[in-house]
Amino acid sequence: MSKTVLAAAAVLVVSGFALAGCEEQIKPPFEQGVCFHVATNKDKTLRYNPVARNVPSMEECAATLEGMRIRFVRLGQSNNQGMVGAYQGSFIFIEKEGIYLGQTYDGPRFMSLVRTGDGRLAVPGAIRRVPAE
Repeated sequence: MSKTVLAAAAVLVVSGFALAGCEEQIKPPFEQGVCFHVATNKDKTLRYNPVARNVPSMEECAATLEGMRIRFVRLGQSNNQGMVGAYQGSFIFIEKEGIYLGQTYDGPRFMSLVRTGDGRLAVPGAIRRVPAE
């Protein structure tokens, strides 16, 4: 009997993973050179608002979104609240620690830029720290 229960549990686990793999991933639009701010609607769908056009790189789009975030903070928004953008088929996640990139909204995110001690953004590893003597 224990083998039957174990086999049934294994089938349930495998079918659960198979169904999770079928879940539709949210991907951003691909428009050449357009930087989007991504807003969440009340029904949990995403709305893509163009912020800038003819943007040459993802880093410049991230800087544009960071400037927008700073202006929102000056208007009273919490400094800890993140922001989401999109550029040429990739999501840009602006967080307190830095800027992350992801191909899907809920998928893995990869560090692109980190915040320096004074809040500026830099490429990870670009700032060298000299050991104190």
